[in-house]
Amino acid sequence: VQLQASGGGSVQAGGSLRLSCAASGRTFSSYVMGWFRQAPGKERELVAAISWSGTHTYHQDSVKGRFKFSRDNAKNTVYLQMNSLNSEDTAVYYCAAKIILGAYGSNWYLTEYEYWGQGTLVTVSS
Repeated sequence: VQLQASGGGSVQAGGSLRLSCAASGRTFSSYVMGWFRQAPGKERELVAAISWSGTHTYHQDSVKGRFKFSRDNAKNTVYLQMNSLNSEDTAVYYCAAKIILGAYGSNWYLTEYEYWGQGTLVTVSS
C-alpha cells in the first residue's frame, strides 16, 4: 500500500488542522492505520491509531480530547482532526499502515508498522 499524507501547515496556538492520509490499494480496509510525529531533536512517537473497522482507536495521552482519528474506507482515507493545538504539537507527522492477523492484543497499536507515507509538517506558533 502507498500512503500520501497532506494537510499540514502553520497555525497559531489554539487553532485546528486536519491531516489526511490517502492510501492506494484495494485492501485498505484491512489495514490498521497510525499517525506518528517527530519533533526536532526528538524521537518519533505514535500519536494515534485506528483499527481496520474504526471500532478500536488509540490516542496518546497528550492529545486525548484534542485529536480525533477517523477513517473512511470507501475513500481509502484516514483523517486526524487536531484541535486546540499548542507548540508541543509542532512536528513532522507521518501516517503508517500495518495488518494485524487474528485477534488484536492489548498493545495492538504499538506493534511494528510496515508501510509509511511521507511526512507533513505541522507548525504551531504561540
